[in-house]
Amino acid sequence: MKHTPVSILARRRLAISAGLLAGALSGTALAATLVLPVTATAERSLQAAGLLLDATHLPPLLTTPGEDVTLRYDIHCVPAQESLGSGSELCSGRGSVFIRAGDTGPFTELQLRVDPAAEEGRYAAHVPGEIARSRWGFTYYAVLSAGPGGATVRLPEAGADAPQRSLPMDRAVDVRLGTHVFGAVHHAHARVAQAPWGDGPADVGLEGGRAVPPVGGSSFDVDASGTVHVLDHVHRRLLRWQHGTQVPQSVPLAIAGTLADVSIARDGTTYVLEGARAGQGPLLRAFDDEGKALGAAEFTERTVSQVRLGADGPIVLQQPSGQWVPVTVGRGPQPDAVAVAEGIPGRSLPGGGEVVVLRRGNEVRVAITTAGRVLRSWRVASATPLGEVQLAEPLGTRLVLVVRLYTDTRDEFRVLVLGPAGLEASASLDSADWAESAPLSRFRLVGSSLYQLGSTPTGLFVDRFDLEVTS
Repeated sequence: MKHTPVSILARRRLAISAGLLAGALSGTALAATLVLPVTATAERSLQAAGLLLDATHLPPLLTTPGEDVTLRYDIHCVPAQESLGSGSELCSGRGSVFIRAGDTGPFTELQLRVDPAAEEGRYAAHVPGEIARSRWGFTYYAVLSAGPGGATVRLPEAGADAPQRSLPMDRAVDVRLGTHVFGAVHHAHARVAQAPWGDGPADVGLEGGRAVPPVGGSSFDVDASGTVHVLDHVHRRLLRWQHGTQVPQSVPLAIAGTLADVSIARDGTTYVLEGARAGQGPLLRAFDDEGKALGAAEFTERTVSQVRLGADGPIVLQQPSGQWVPVTVGRGPQPDAVAVAEGIPGRSLPGGGEVVVLRRGNEVRVAITTAGRVLRSWRVASATPLGEVQLAEPLGTRLVLVVRLYTDTRDEFRVLVLGPAGLEASASLDSADWAESAPLSRFRLVGSSLYQLGSTPTGLFVDRFDLEVTS
């Protein structure tokens, strides 16, 4: 069993785009994923000063009728030798937001002003009411600069070619959770995979040490046949439990061995998303069913957090654009490049459409959209603090939402089945996250079965919960 020190830098680069997903999240350090609230970072080298420019922004992805909308940004200067999220300081900057109603036509420039009273997001621009109230929502991007030489970045990076988008929720269904009661957790219908920590052929590798928490079992996925795939990054392999078996098959993978995310395509292709490496950007690697490398795609941006399967293949959430981009993995000797101009703020779904999720404080807004229009939407409010949204997946006309609830001493996951009239079913699950994994990797929905990746001091497991909901 390995207990060598974990690369904090490698882990942070993967985790930062998930908003440092501990329970006590700060909403202003977050931006779009899934779209879930995660950090949107913009960075470019300020070579004269040896600095990185780091900008954070929480996009108002979903708005409510009559809501006053202000776009807020923070600009940080980070020493080039430091990792993102450490050693950064607010620095003097300037910038503009270019905005328009809907998604066509010219942009209007709004000057960012300093709001010295703001605890965060001190560079602000108020969205004019005629734009904020547009029935088609609005699109925008920011141009920011700071530091010696006035280095400039755009957020999202593609600017007008792939701007950030905000959509109105005119007919959202309200769901109020009240105060969460901890301890009344539901038990799984089946444990479909388990393995002890260790270095044996059927073990899962564990790394860590006294100064850092344990890390093991980066991510997992479950295919349509019920086969469970766990990424054992420590041993650079995929452990595969065929449906009904207890001993996994080991499939070696040519990966870097750092914390990563994984998704399995219908044709058996394994996609592994790895964080930035020394002097190189993040990579999406593809492997066939036997672990043979098929190719890779390299990202120009330093931070990536999730890989999922969209309507036309793998899609990846990358930063600083804060958007999902479709990725084509070629079969040549050199990695393909990723076109940030194709980025979208919502996660495209295999059956078409997108899912957009925004957590602000103790409220989660979630919508199913198509062609830039909201089809169905919900507003979930909680009297107990909400952490990260781990999963948001459509199930017929319903949506399954998994969110962490926490206090200073406890945390659990809450599974919500949201229907046209509101909350149809709910269950509490043990967080079961003794060992760290990739930030948003703990749940998968296959049909009406919810799978959870969990861990204890003795090992790793995957549990199945049958939601007993028909599509």
